[in-house]
Amino acid sequence: MPVIRAEHLKWYQTMARRFRLGVPAAAIMFVALSAACAGGSTGAASSGWPWGTDSVTPADFSKELASAPGPDKPVVVCTAPPFLYRIGHIPGAVLHGPASSPEGLSSLTAWAQPLPRTTNIVIYCGCCPLEQCPNLTPAYKALKGLGFTRVRVLLLPTNFKTDWVDAGYPHGR
Repeated sequence: MPVIRAEHLKWYQTMARRFRLGVPAAAIMFVALSAACAGGSTGAASSGWPWGTDSVTPADFSKELASAPGPDKPVVVCTAPPFLYRIGHIPGAVLHGPASSPEGLSSLTAWAQPLPRTTNIVIYCGCCPLEQCPNLTPAYKALKGLGFTRVRVLLLPTNFKTDWVDAGYPHGR
């Protein structure tokens, strides 16, 4: 079972109030997220990520987003559950998730079909600790399986809130 800290629950409660969902809805979101992140993970994924070195840190990615020229600007894809995307996401990100579901993966592959295979794609989730994320591996494998040559994973070791929002990187709703 993933470890979810009290400050994360408080954040979900704050977001639920902001969206007028109430504390019971925050508790439901918390339980749903905990269950989604558990995803049957045995922790084995942490011994060898499928993306290997095809990754980028938040600090480097933030700089790249701010400075990349138009044609090489990364296409950012959020593979998290939709409610997390609505709470907050990287500006310009498109939602195709959760990639652990057949619907989310189908949405991702349908969206990606017309893109040039050299498109600079960065995927992220941030629903839970990276080592327990059920969404990044299916998304990465699907895009690579379609022939994309420039797919990277944004490394959010703890979650989107801690590693992106609290670090002061740009985010929107």
